[in-house]
Amino acid sequence: MTIVFASSNAHKIKEINAIVPKGITVLGLADIGITAEIPETSNTIKENSMLKARFVFDYLKQQQKTMPVFADDSGLEVDALNGEPGVFSARYAGTPKNDANNNQKLLQALKNVSKRNARFVTVITLLMDKKEQVFEGEVKGTIAYEARGTNGFGYDPLFIPQSYRSTFAQLSAETKNSISHRALAMQQLLAFLKTID
Repeated sequence: MTIVFASSNAHKIKEINAIVPKGITVLGLADIGITAEIPETSNTIKENSMLKARFVFDYLKQQQKTMPVFADDSGLEVDALNGEPGVFSARYAGTPKNDANNNQKLLQALKNVSKRNARFVTVITLLMDKKEQVFEGEVKGTIAYEARGTNGFGYDPLFIPQSYRSTFAQLSAETKNSISHRALAMQQLLAFLKTID
């Protein structure tokens, strides 16, 4: 099966490819000829996921191609910041997107905060044959006092998942891909695909 992942983020594409089993080929946006950034105009993670999936599905339809499409949108929600950065996680420090600036802004916002509970959320929307399915993954944890580790991307150097002492960026890709919010949502998507084979 070939499936299109509505993303141009090389880190995300690599992560997804590490999760999917043999027999499933994942194409990114560049592979199908989309170079423009898909507008994320909603104020919820779920709706942004749907917007991206529909944008790509409609694009393929115009090209007279029919392939399953899935899109994800993710966000880091920090309790002490009333759920921020949330839907604005990727552009928390402004545009263009910059992981280091986002992390710096988050550390600054939590400068005098000791309760640093947070959760990472991913919503994946799958479109195929007029069917629309939504899968959600969540991992709880805390925000570190400084960036630690070099693996991963985004807020990975700051996020310590529950039951671990290491940040996502200190964990191996294999470990992260077995416990992350994106991995949990992907496992649901893959389980669904098995039911329609």
